[in-house]
This record gives sequence, C-alpha cells and structure tokens, in this order.
Amino acid sequence: MTTPVPGFAPTHVVPRGGMPAWEAPDPARPTVALDALLPVQLTERRGDWAHVLCSNGWSAWVDGRLLVAVPQDPPRAGAPAAVTADPRPLLAGVEAALTRYRGAVEELSAGTLDGETFRRRTHGTRIGVVVDGEDVWLFDAAHERWVYADGTRLSTYAVDAEPRADRPPADAADDAQRAGPSPAAHAPTRVVRRDEP
Repeated sequence: MTTPVPGFAPTHVVPRGGMPAWEAPDPARPTVALDALLPVQLTERRGDWAHVLCSNGWSAWVDGRLLVAVPQDPPRAGAPAAVTADPRPLLAGVEAALTRYRGAVEELSAGTLDGETFRRRTHGTRIGVVVDGEDVWLFDAAHERWVYADGTRLSTYAVDAEPRADRPPADAADDAQRAGPSPAAHAPTRVVRRDEP
C-alpha cells in the first residue's frame, strides 16, 4: 500500500473510462493511463493541459478539459455563481452567433447580400446546440469542447481537438479557486516500462 501525500485534497476525478496521461504537456511523451474515477489534485494548467497529482505522489499531464470536478461546498448565500459554472454566458454567445448567421441568411435570401460577402461574414462561425427538455448540450467554440448543462451548471461532455498549451483553460478561475496552494515539490514523472522491476 502506498502512503498518501500529506495534505492531498482532490479537486477532480478521472472520467469513468479512465484517461491517457503524458509525462510532459506534449502528445509525443505518453505515460501510463490513469484509472477510472481516480481522485487527483490539479496543480498546474497550461492551456488545455492539466498537471495532476495522485494521492500516492505520482503525477502526470492530462487533457484538463476531460477532468470531472469534485463538488465543493455550496456558495455562500447571495454569492454569484462562478462564471465557468454558469451556462448563461455561453447560451448568450450561441444566441448572438445564431442571430448574426440568420441575419446573413435573410440578406442572402432577399438578394441584398452576394455569396462572397455571405461567406466572409459567416466564415469561422461554429455553433452547436441540442436541447432535450431540461438538458442542453452546447458547443463552446473558444475551447473546442461540447458542454452539458442541466440549467444551473456546465460540465465538459466531449472535446473536439487535442489539448493545446496556447489557450487559456476553460475553467481556469474555477480550478485556481479549488486547487489552493501548490503541494511541495515532487520528483518529475518518468515512463515506467513493463520490463523494469
């Protein structure tokens, strides 16, 4: 049995199907995958990449968009919801993009807009919405992910691309609040081959 890291406080768990891990924020440097529902503590973010610490002191880099946040104490009465947990800003952005797209379609149909201008005006527009009763799935184009909302909270459902280090994380403010102080320094992660003792 391994000895837990003193002060280990999980901030996330690994998704139900487990997840690949890397020894550095580089897809060319894979390491042992993390087990399903393994509690981890987020220690660092680099774009989509997340450095996580396991209770036994082992650490790895993972696609942070896929981590499942551990529920925290409810917010104090009267405190606003965290920006990343609130689906309304993303809903408003989807609504605005759809309104712009529909306006361009109306102008094209009415003959007041030519095809080239229509293509330029709509270039790069990416919208995705599925509503089924109280459940909604939204495409968050800024972070290339699908999120699920139940009316009050957002959670990542699926990602559309490999993790990148040049983009701010989707839930950086939320994670920084949960992560707390950084743990003591630890040895770097290394690849363990099956033939090693």
